[in-house]
Amino acid sequence: MIVGMGDVRLRPAREEDLEVLEALTQDPEVAGEFSWFGWYGMLRFREKWAEDRLLGPDGGVLMAEEESVLGFVNWRRRDLTPAVYCWVMGIALLPEARGRGFGTTVHVLLARYLFAHTTVHRIVADTEVENVAEQRALEKAGFTREGVMRGCGWRDGSYRDGVTYSLLRTDLLAGGGGDLVAGADVAQARVQDHL
Repeated sequence: MIVGMGDVRLRPAREEDLEVLEALTQDPEVAGEFSWFGWYGMLRFREKWAEDRLLGPDGGVLMAEEESVLGFVNWRRRDLTPAVYCWVMGIALLPEARGRGFGTTVHVLLARYLFAHTTVHRIVADTEVENVAEQRALEKAGFTREGVMRGCGWRDGSYRDGVTYSLLRTDLLAGGGGDLVAGADVAQARVQDHL
């Protein structure tokens, strides 16, 4: 299945995408300032690919593309109570795709996909306080800033403060949701079969 908006699409990863996933998480120049955490789990994408093609019941990875691959989005399950969980989503764009508005579009597409295909009520995105571009993209995509988490992340030799954003299913019903609601007709979202 391919889910798209305009010329930007999300699709399941292909084996040839594993190199892009590894570059975006293991190459400091490609990962960028806010996504470089040192070398770790060098085989995690290949192992997960062999297990379930990067799509499982507790999360997954989809590739973002326009004419070529822009990067990827991922989500993972976070249990909130014994009966309720939410999705925590993330994004990594290639350097040439950053600063061009793709982040907002890709967040919107993933939120639409998760609300359409799972019963989850809450989607969360966390980022560093200094990552202003990501915060802007989340706000444009309709996410609400919930608060600052002090010293929650470790990067480049220091603990970093983070910011939590969320989007609730009811935000869409209440008319919130920014770009998620603007033009969110099912007719506008292109869904095709993927071989």
